[in-house]
Amino acid sequence: MSDRDHYIEKAKARIEQWNAEIAKMKARADEAEADAKIDFRRQLDEMRAERDKAEARLTELRDASDKAWDDVKSGFEKAWDDISAAFDSARTRYQ
Repeated sequence: MSDRDHYIEKAKARIEQWNAEIAKMKARADEAEADAKIDFRRQLDEMRAERDKAEARLTELRDASDKAWDDVKSGFEKAWDDISAAFDSARTRYQ
């Protein structure tokens, strides 16, 4: 497996972890009281939005030509850090 393939697989695995965390948070939201449900659903929406951004960036990374790989990877890493921080922030508010 090339470094590029390994990098992409690692990013896909992280998104899958986020999907699992979103599912867990949704289950908690379903069990919560009415006021808490509103907050949980808002957090879920934020988490899904960040996950969707990550998936879009991963698609860009996967589709990048060999020539553009380094530039796209650099942009991906910056975006990934921002997306990860936003996702983690949303998740920790309700754990």
